[in-house]
Amino acid sequence: MDLIELKIKGISYSQTQTGAYALVLEEVNGRRTLPIIIGAAEAQSISISLEKDITPSRPLTHDLFKNFAESFEIKITKIVIEKLVDGVFFSNIICEGLNGNKKTIDSRTSDAIALAIRFGVSIYTQEKILERAGIHLKISDADDIIGMRPSNSISDNKNLNILSDLNDEALENKLKKALNEENYELAAEIRDEISKR
Repeated sequence: MDLIELKIKGISYSQTQTGAYALVLEEVNGRRTLPIIIGAAEAQSISISLEKDITPSRPLTHDLFKNFAESFEIKITKIVIEKLVDGVFFSNIICEGLNGNKKTIDSRTSDAIALAIRFGVSIYTQEKILERAGIHLKISDADDIIGMRPSNSISDNKNLNILSDLNDEALENKLKKALNEENYELAAEIRDEISKR
C-alpha cells in the first residue's frame, strides 16, 4: 500500500457545521488538500500543540497520553488515515513498544493528529482517500485558513482594540491569567499582540 505524506496546513472555523472546525491537511509533495471536520476541543488541542509559545498550566488529555506512553517507553511511529466511510475519516496510530513489538491502534483522526504533533511523527493517507476527498484550494479559500488557530476565535475587532490599548506589563499579566484559566484562544491573541510590538 502506497502512503502519501500529509502536513497540517491550518485550522479554520467550519462554514458548514456550527461549532465545528475544519482541519486542513496538505500533500507534502503535491497540491491536494484534505479537509477534516473536527470538534472544538480537538481543534483547541491541535492548535495549542502547534503554538510553541503557549504552555497549558496542566496537561491536556493528549499531553497526558504522551506522558503515559513515554513513561512506559512506547513510541508512536506514524499516523495513517486509513479509510473514509460516510464522510467520517478513520485513522490508525502505529506504535512500537520497548521490546520492538508493533501495534496498530484504531483512533479518531483528530486524536491521532493531535498525538502526531506531540510525538513529532508523520501523518499519511492512501491515494484512494485523496482521490475521493482531496481538493485543490483556490487562493481565496486558502486565505480563510489563518495560522494554526480557528479563524473566528476571540479575535473580533472589539477584543483586538482592547488588547492594543494595553501596555506591555498589562498584556503579560493578562497572558498569565489566560493561561491559568486555560483560555488558550485568548492567550494566543494576547501573544500575537505582544509579538507585534
